[in-house]
Amino acid sequence: MRNEKMDNNKDTSNSQSINNNNDLDKSHVSWKPGTMIYPLPAVLISCGNNETEYNLLTVSWVGTICTNPPMCYISIRPERHSYEIIKENREFVINLTNEDMAYATDWCGVKSGKDFNKFTEMKLTPAKSELISVPIIKESPLSIECRVKEIVKLGSHDMFIADVVNVQADSRYINLKTGEFKLSEANLIAYSHGHYYKLGEEIGKFGWSVKKKK
Repeated sequence: MRNEKMDNNKDTSNSQSINNNNDLDKSHVSWKPGTMIYPLPAVLISCGNNETEYNLLTVSWVGTICTNPPMCYISIRPERHSYEIIKENREFVINLTNEDMAYATDWCGVKSGKDFNKFTEMKLTPAKSELISVPIIKESPLSIECRVKEIVKLGSHDMFIADVVNVQADSRYINLKTGEFKLSEANLIAYSHGHYYKLGEEIGKFGWSVKKKK
């Protein structure tokens, strides 16, 4: 079973036919329309409201769509095993992944929950969510509890638009003196066009381009 990223990467690769107008001196070439917005998060979606139903799904079609109220989305192919579980229970958790979880992130995308207990196979730990029945992944540095608000049929994928009802952060990354959550220290990974990458060093922070010099 391919993961969402591999499916879309294949589609994109097949569309990469260059328009050959004998303009070899042009600085850019044109490709057919495709989903080339990279890099993306590589997250593990947990779903299921009881232990016999628990499953994990690797997704990169994921993102924020509203700040207040906090809302996000994931897009899933209807043929995926997790699709019906999420559609029926209308809850899921977005679990951010790091270098330690990279192998499991990829494996959970190419294997089906119909054939494997992914928590067991990847030695990941289901832990209790605060406000929904779906488990978080204990090993994840940050888990976002979501309740589905709307399902939008788009084509190859359906978009699950959800309210964020709670966030659980690994206390190892919280400064006990300031309360600051140091997500930058979690060694998060990203996905770009068929490959996983470690995040690089910081080159700036929000507002640094307009900050007045002392």
